[in-house]
Amino acid sequence: MPIQAPVTRNTPSAAFERLLTIMDDLRLNCPWDKKQTLESLRHLTIEEVYELSDSILSNDMPEIKKELGDIMLHLVFYARIASETNDFNITDVLNSISDKLINRHPHIYGDVEVNDENDVKRNWEQIKLKEGNRSVLGGVPNSLPALVKASRIQEKARGVGFDWEEKGQVWAKVEEELQEFKNEFNVEDEGGIDHERAESEFGDLLFSLINYARFININPEDALEKTNRKFIKRFQYLEQKANEYGRKLQDMSLAEMDVFWNEAKKI
Repeated sequence: MPIQAPVTRNTPSAAFERLLTIMDDLRLNCPWDKKQTLESLRHLTIEEVYELSDSILSNDMPEIKKELGDIMLHLVFYARIASETNDFNITDVLNSISDKLINRHPHIYGDVEVNDENDVKRNWEQIKLKEGNRSVLGGVPNSLPALVKASRIQEKARGVGFDWEEKGQVWAKVEEELQEFKNEFNVEDEGGIDHERAESEFGDLLFSLINYARFININPEDALEKTNRKFIKRFQYLEQKANEYGRKLQDMSLAEMDVFWNEAKKI
Protein backbone atom coordinates (compact mmCIF):
# COMPACT_ATOMS: atom_id res chain seq x y z
CA MET A 1 0.00 0.00 0.00
CA PRO A 2 1.47 3.38 -1.01
CA ILE A 3 2.65 5.72 1.74
CA GLN A 4 0.77 9.01 1.83
CA ALA A 5 3.13 11.77 0.77
CA PRO A 6 3.35 14.83 3.05
CA VAL A 7 1.64 17.85 1.50
CA THR A 8 3.25 21.21 0.75
CA ARG A 9 3.78 23.38 3.81
CA ASN A 10 4.13 27.14 3.84
CA THR A 11 6.59 28.01 6.59
CA PRO A 12 10.34 27.29 6.63
CA SER A 13 10.13 25.04 9.69
CA ALA A 14 7.13 23.12 8.36
CA ALA A 15 8.69 22.73 4.90
CA PHE A 16 11.91 21.46 6.49
CA GLU A 17 9.92 19.00 8.60
CA ARG A 18 8.23 17.79 5.40
CA LEU A 19 11.63 17.06 3.84
CA LEU A 20 12.74 15.17 6.96
CA THR A 21 9.58 13.06 6.84
CA ILE A 22 10.15 12.22 3.18
CA MET A 23 13.78 11.35 3.91
CA ASP A 24 12.69 8.95 6.64
CA ASP A 25 10.19 7.33 4.27
CA LEU A 26 12.79 6.90 1.53
CA ARG A 27 15.43 5.53 3.86
CA LEU A 28 13.02 2.91 5.20
CA ASN A 29 11.28 1.92 1.99
CA CYS A 30 13.26 2.78 -1.17
CA PRO A 31 15.78 0.08 -2.24
CA TRP A 32 18.24 2.68 -3.61
CA ASP A 33 18.05 5.05 -0.64
CA LYS A 34 18.38 2.17 1.84
CA LYS A 35 21.74 1.17 0.31
CA GLN A 36 23.41 4.58 0.43
CA THR A 37 26.31 5.39 2.75
CA LEU A 38 28.25 8.56 3.54
CA GLU A 39 30.90 7.43 1.07
CA SER A 40 28.50 6.54 -1.74
CA LEU A 41 26.84 9.96 -1.54
CA ARG A 42 30.10 11.90 -1.48
CA HIS A 43 30.79 12.07 -5.23
CA LEU A 44 27.13 12.81 -5.93
CA THR A 45 27.25 15.76 -3.51
CA ILE A 46 30.34 17.14 -5.23
CA GLU A 47 28.52 16.91 -8.56
CA GLU A 48 25.51 18.75 -7.13
CA VAL A 49 27.72 21.57 -5.84
CA TYR A 50 29.25 22.01 -9.29
CA GLU A 51 25.78 22.08 -10.83
CA LEU A 52 24.82 24.81 -8.36
CA SER A 53 27.97 26.70 -9.35
CA ASP A 54 27.01 26.45 -13.04
CA SER A 55 23.51 27.78 -12.39
CA ILE A 56 24.87 30.69 -10.35
CA LEU A 57 27.29 31.69 -13.12
CA SER A 58 24.40 31.46 -15.59
CA ASN A 59 22.22 33.57 -13.26
CA ASP A 60 19.47 30.99 -13.73
CA MET A 61 17.32 31.54 -10.64
CA PRO A 62 14.89 28.63 -11.19
CA GLU A 63 17.90 26.30 -11.63
CA ILE A 64 19.60 27.75 -8.54
CA LYS A 65 16.47 26.97 -6.52
CA LYS A 66 16.44 23.42 -7.87
CA GLU A 67 20.12 22.81 -7.13
CA LEU A 68 19.82 24.24 -3.62
CA GLY A 69 17.05 21.71 -3.03
CA ASP A 70 19.27 18.88 -4.27
CA ILE A 71 22.07 19.92 -1.92
CA MET A 72 19.63 20.30 0.98
CA LEU A 73 18.48 16.73 0.34
CA HIS A 74 22.08 15.51 0.56
CA LEU A 75 22.66 17.32 3.86
CA VAL A 76 19.53 15.78 5.33
CA PHE A 77 20.56 12.38 3.94
CA TYR A 78 23.98 12.50 5.65
CA ALA A 79 22.39 13.42 8.97
CA ARG A 80 19.81 10.63 8.62
CA ILE A 81 22.54 8.04 8.02
CA ALA A 82 24.54 9.29 11.02
CA SER A 83 21.47 9.14 13.24
CA GLU A 84 21.19 5.40 12.55
CA THR A 85 24.55 4.85 14.29
CA ASN A 86 23.78 7.40 17.03
CA ASP A 87 26.70 9.59 15.98
CA PHE A 88 24.58 12.70 15.42
CA ASN A 89 21.27 13.79 13.92
CA ILE A 90 19.95 16.79 12.02
CA THR A 91 19.12 18.61 15.25
CA ASP A 92 22.74 18.24 16.38
CA VAL A 93 23.94 19.55 13.00
CA LEU A 94 21.71 22.63 13.11
CA ASN A 95 22.51 23.45 16.73
CA SER A 96 26.22 22.98 16.06
CA ILE A 97 26.30 25.49 13.21
CA SER A 98 24.13 27.92 15.17
CA ASP A 99 26.48 27.71 18.16
CA LYS A 100 29.48 28.27 15.91
CA LEU A 101 27.93 31.31 14.23
CA ILE A 102 27.08 32.86 17.59
CA ASN A 103 30.60 32.25 18.89
CA ARG A 104 32.27 33.54 15.71
CA HIS A 105 30.21 36.76 15.65
CA PRO A 106 30.97 38.45 18.99
CA HIS A 107 30.29 41.83 17.33
CA ILE A 108 26.66 40.70 16.99
CA TYR A 109 26.16 38.47 20.03
CA GLY A 110 28.73 40.10 22.33
CA ASP A 111 30.40 43.40 23.09
CA VAL A 112 33.20 43.29 20.46
CA GLU A 113 33.30 46.27 18.08
CA VAL A 114 34.33 46.06 14.42
CA ASN A 115 34.87 48.71 11.77
CA ASP A 116 34.51 46.66 8.60
CA GLU A 117 34.45 43.18 7.06
CA ASN A 118 38.21 42.82 7.44
CA ASP A 119 37.87 43.12 11.22
CA VAL A 120 35.20 40.42 11.09
CA LYS A 121 37.51 38.08 9.14
CA ARG A 122 40.42 38.70 11.53
CA ASN A 123 38.21 37.97 14.54
CA TRP A 124 36.93 34.81 12.84
CA GLU A 125 40.44 33.40 12.34
CA GLN A 126 41.58 34.37 15.85
CA ILE A 127 38.55 32.69 17.39
CA LYS A 128 39.25 29.53 15.37
CA LEU A 129 42.77 29.40 16.83
CA LYS A 130 41.35 29.77 20.34
CA GLU A 131 39.00 26.88 19.59
CA GLY A 132 41.99 24.61 19.08
CA ASN A 133 42.93 24.95 15.41
CA ARG A 134 46.71 24.63 15.19
CA SER A 135 47.07 26.71 12.05
CA VAL A 136 45.10 29.44 10.33
CA LEU A 137 45.53 27.39 7.14
CA GLY A 138 44.42 24.15 8.77
CA GLY A 139 40.84 24.63 7.60
CA VAL A 140 41.74 24.69 3.90
CA PRO A 141 40.76 21.26 2.49
CA ASN A 142 43.59 19.40 0.75
CA SER A 143 41.22 18.24 -1.98
CA LEU A 144 40.23 21.73 -3.14
CA PRO A 145 41.10 22.55 -6.76
CA ALA A 146 44.42 24.40 -6.78
CA LEU A 147 42.98 27.70 -7.99
CA VAL A 148 40.32 27.77 -5.28
CA LYS A 149 42.83 26.60 -2.68
CA ALA A 150 45.22 29.45 -3.51
CA SER A 151 42.40 31.97 -3.00
CA ARG A 152 41.40 30.47 0.33
CA ILE A 153 45.00 30.34 1.57
CA GLN A 154 45.48 34.01 0.76
CA GLU A 155 42.17 35.03 2.33
CA LYS A 156 42.98 33.19 5.54
CA ALA A 157 46.50 34.63 5.75
CA ARG A 158 45.01 38.08 5.29
CA GLY A 159 42.63 37.37 8.17
CA VAL A 160 45.55 37.46 10.63
CA GLY A 161 47.27 40.44 9.02
CA PHE A 162 49.74 38.62 6.73
CA ASP A 163 49.12 40.63 3.59
CA TRP A 164 50.38 43.38 1.33
CA GLU A 165 49.43 46.93 2.20
CA GLU A 166 48.34 48.08 -1.26
CA LYS A 167 47.64 46.61 -4.69
CA GLY A 168 50.69 48.32 -6.27
CA GLN A 169 52.94 46.11 -4.16
CA VAL A 170 51.05 43.03 -5.32
CA TRP A 171 51.35 44.02 -8.98
CA ALA A 172 55.09 44.55 -8.54
CA LYS A 173 55.22 40.98 -7.24
CA VAL A 174 53.31 39.78 -10.32
CA GLU A 175 55.84 41.48 -12.59
CA GLU A 176 58.73 40.02 -10.58
CA GLU A 177 57.31 36.49 -10.87
CA LEU A 178 56.61 36.98 -14.58
CA GLN A 179 60.22 37.97 -15.17
CA GLU A 180 61.49 34.98 -13.18
CA PHE A 181 59.27 32.70 -15.26
CA LYS A 182 60.52 34.27 -18.50
CA ASN A 183 64.12 33.90 -17.34
CA GLU A 184 63.67 30.13 -17.26
CA PHE A 185 63.19 30.22 -21.04
CA ASN A 186 66.16 32.45 -21.74
CA VAL A 187 68.67 29.83 -20.62
CA GLU A 188 71.07 29.03 -23.44
CA ASP A 189 72.99 26.21 -21.78
CA GLU A 190 73.27 22.78 -23.39
CA GLY A 191 70.85 21.23 -20.98
CA GLY A 192 67.98 23.36 -22.25
CA ILE A 193 64.99 24.39 -20.15
CA ASP A 194 64.71 23.03 -16.61
CA HIS A 195 61.00 22.17 -16.68
CA GLU A 196 60.84 21.57 -12.93
CA ARG A 197 62.11 25.09 -12.23
CA ALA A 198 59.88 26.53 -14.95
CA GLU A 199 56.87 24.80 -13.45
CA SER A 200 57.74 26.19 -10.03
CA GLU A 201 58.06 29.73 -11.39
CA PHE A 202 54.78 29.37 -13.29
CA GLY A 203 53.09 28.32 -10.06
CA ASP A 204 54.52 31.39 -8.31
CA LEU A 205 53.23 33.58 -11.14
CA LEU A 206 49.72 32.13 -10.92
CA PHE A 207 49.72 32.51 -7.13
CA SER A 208 50.68 36.19 -7.41
CA LEU A 209 48.03 36.82 -10.09
CA ILE A 210 45.39 35.25 -7.86
CA ASN A 211 46.60 37.47 -5.04
CA TYR A 212 46.23 40.57 -7.22
CA ALA A 213 42.75 39.49 -8.28
CA ARG A 214 41.80 39.32 -4.59
CA PHE A 215 43.04 42.88 -4.08
CA ILE A 216 40.78 44.20 -6.85
CA ASN A 217 37.80 42.05 -5.78
CA ILE A 218 37.86 39.62 -8.70
CA ASN A 219 37.15 35.97 -7.96
CA PRO A 220 39.77 34.14 -10.08
CA GLU A 221 37.76 30.93 -10.26
CA ASP A 222 34.69 32.76 -11.59
CA ALA A 223 36.80 34.82 -13.98
CA LEU A 224 38.50 31.76 -15.46
CA GLU A 225 35.25 29.82 -15.76
CA LYS A 226 33.62 32.73 -17.61
CA THR A 227 36.59 32.80 -19.98
CA ASN A 228 36.24 29.02 -20.48
CA ARG A 229 32.59 29.47 -21.40
CA LYS A 230 33.42 32.36 -23.73
CA PHE A 231 36.06 30.28 -25.51
CA ILE A 232 33.70 27.30 -25.87
CA LYS A 233 30.98 29.51 -27.35
CA ARG A 234 33.36 31.08 -29.88
CA PHE A 235 35.03 27.81 -30.80
CA GLN A 236 31.68 26.12 -31.38
CA TYR A 237 30.69 29.02 -33.63
CA LEU A 238 33.91 28.45 -35.54
CA GLU A 239 33.06 24.76 -35.91
CA GLN A 240 29.54 25.60 -37.06
CA LYS A 241 30.69 28.07 -39.71
CA ALA A 242 33.35 25.69 -41.01
CA ASN A 243 30.68 23.00 -41.33
CA GLU A 244 28.37 25.39 -43.19
CA TYR A 245 31.14 25.99 -45.74
CA GLY A 246 31.89 22.29 -46.02
CA ARG A 247 35.32 22.70 -44.45
CA LYS A 248 37.21 20.81 -41.74
CA LEU A 249 39.08 22.82 -39.13
CA GLN A 250 42.23 20.75 -39.54
CA ASP A 251 42.32 21.70 -43.23
CA MET A 252 41.88 25.44 -42.62
CA SER A 253 44.65 27.96 -42.09
CA LEU A 254 44.77 30.07 -38.94
CA ALA A 255 43.99 33.12 -41.04
CA GLU A 256 40.80 31.46 -42.33
CA MET A 257 39.77 30.40 -38.85
CA ASP A 258 40.45 33.90 -37.52
CA VAL A 259 37.74 35.28 -39.83
CA PHE A 260 35.08 33.19 -38.10
CA TRP A 261 36.66 33.71 -34.68
CA ASN A 262 36.43 37.48 -35.04
CA GLU A 263 32.80 37.10 -36.11
CA ALA A 264 32.13 35.08 -32.97
CA LYS A 265 33.65 37.83 -30.81
CA LYS A 266 31.00 40.25 -32.08
CA ILE A 267 28.09 38.02 -31.09
